[in-house]
Amino acid sequence: MAHQKHTNITKKHNDNFAVNEVAILGAKCGIIEDLIKEVSSKLSNYNLGYFDASHAKDIDKNNVTKYTFHHEGNLQIDTTSLINKFEQRLQFIDHDFVFVNGNHYQGAKQILILDPEKEASIKKRLDQITNIQFIIKLNPNIVYFDCLLEKFPNIENITSYTIDEVDKITSHINLLIQEHIPPVKGLVLVGGKSTRMGSDKSQLDYHGKPQKKHVKELLKSNSLETFYSVQSNSNKEDEIHDTFLNLGPFGGICSAFQKNPNTAWLVLATDVPFVNSELIQLLLQKRNPSKVATAIKGIGKEFPEPLITIYEPKAYTKLLQYLAQGYSCPRKMLINSEVEIIEVDDALIRNINTPEEFEIAKKEING
Repeated sequence: MAHQKHTNITKKHNDNFAVNEVAILGAKCGIIEDLIKEVSSKLSNYNLGYFDASHAKDIDKNNVTKYTFHHEGNLQIDTTSLINKFEQRLQFIDHDFVFVNGNHYQGAKQILILDPEKEASIKKRLDQITNIQFIIKLNPNIVYFDCLLEKFPNIENITSYTIDEVDKITSHINLLIQEHIPPVKGLVLVGGKSTRMGSDKSQLDYHGKPQKKHVKELLKSNSLETFYSVQSNSNKEDEIHDTFLNLGPFGGICSAFQKNPNTAWLVLATDVPFVNSELIQLLLQKRNPSKVATAIKGIGKEFPEPLITIYEPKAYTKLLQYLAQGYSCPRKMLINSEVEIIEVDDALIRNINTPEEFEIAKKEING
């Protein structure tokens, strides 16, 4: 039996350098960069990145990392850094899609540009061409190189465009991005101390059944595979027990991501009994997977509700970064990150925390 050196936890899906990437190769770097600029301007609703190499022959080594902020929000960083796939994945964690200059680095997927002047370059990089998404011809009369026909006998059946068909190229790249948008699962937070209520709030009956069951059914009725977040391990298939201990809801959210870091989690508490199916549908419809999260906020409230929120997989890294700084409040991360906010009537998201509030809320719901 093989020795297990490390804890066996679910790995986050990654390509070589990012969650979702494509290397563009086969043309001069200027042509690649111009194409990326054109495509990116048409896909500005996504968070896009470009991974390139410097062509400078001689550069002075930085002795200090320089951060230059622009008043409109741009940040330029000059630093000394080595290429490391694990570090790059952290650098690119916020990006929905990363373009890689395939003339310098190997991407997990490739867009192949056919330029007769670069045939020798393609031949040299044949081993790096493993997963062609589509082909771009600099002009429609270019024929496939012999080296490509030998390695990929069916290459002529792969979708191809000419370099001027930018809209078609953009649409194809948009599909590559859409294919990697993670699914959403539901997480019902139970097991809190309920100090002010004096009893377990997840067991309170507003709708003819324990509230935790009502919330789970609410999420499942919106086609979400749903789990309970619990403190202790009972080995039930529909429960995720805390592996981040003594951190309250923050720990429950992180534990869900540890179990499945490749899905988004719609987190819902059991102390907001007025949340209904229409609100869940609104949250799912307005979901913006390019942001760290999509959160509900009361119109009269200053901050979003962290326990009526869809957390994207990229939020997991953010949460861990905040934890490393000593913060275990998910709202702290939300109000300091790029978040899609949906404003609703305050009454829909009213928290019920005391026996008196429970009696009033139950009468309103049943009335």
